[in-house]
Amino acid sequence: QGQLVESGGGSVQAGGSLRLSCAASMDISKYYLMSWFRQIPGMEREGVAALYTAIDTTYYADSVRGRFNISRDDAERTLYLHMSDLKPEDSATYYCAADSRAFGGAWTSERPYNYWGQGTQVTVTV
Repeated sequence: QGQLVESGGGSVQAGGSLRLSCAASMDISKYYLMSWFRQIPGMEREGVAALYTAIDTTYYADSVRGRFNISRDDAERTLYLHMSDLKPEDSATYYCAADSRAFGGAWTSERPYNYWGQGTQVTVTV
């Protein structure tokens, strides 16, 4: 019902840009909260950016604020993560996540989310 499919990952040089896409199977308005997380092997998932859909409010991790932008296209049922001025430390697998239940709690926690995509790899080279 609430499947998410990411795309747009790849390899880019430091300072470059990428746009990740998350195609949703439901109208974006059906999700209370949609976010992007990233994970490197051996580490916990880190919340990168979030969008509370009903009020169109966004949040960002300190490490990406000013460089990343989360946006939506309701007609395409797609969530985007525009990433610019990429750094090697941004290299990770990026996941799209959604909460369709208004579970509550911090957006940076994995607990609220009941849907996850399969992930897309981003590699930033020097």
